[in-house]
Amino acid sequence: MNILDEDIGAPECERLRAHKIHFRQIGVEIGSSGMRDYEGVIPLLHQLKRPTFFTLDHGFYRPTLWHQGYCLVFLDVWEDEVAAYIRRFLRHVTFRTQAQRMGKVVRVYHSGVSYWHVNVKKAQALSW
Repeated sequence: MNILDEDIGAPECERLRAHKIHFRQIGVEIGSSGMRDYEGVIPLLHQLKRPTFFTLDHGFYRPTLWHQGYCLVFLDVWEDEVAAYIRRFLRHVTFRTQAQRMGKVVRVYHSGVSYWHVNVKKAQALSW
């Protein structure tokens, strides 16, 4: 299940829908508008079945937020590029399946991806 933070705008949501990428957005289909990041979003993710959470909030890119039951993706791109980079991330050979994404905290940026995963202390980096 793909979950979008409420900070991702409507035009990018429409682009994802046009590419048939299914998601639920916080404050619209799930959770409540204005949920506090760590106090609200993380407990919500624990309640869901294997979610991948996409956000523009750099505070979610911390190895201390690792958990086997979800994936956190910080989109370090321009707001009007969000849909393109979500699509690119979901098609990447390393993150293509839900099982491959679980337990990872990821930063997506223009030249690639860096990520931490459960029980590994050093960040991994991949280029597109």
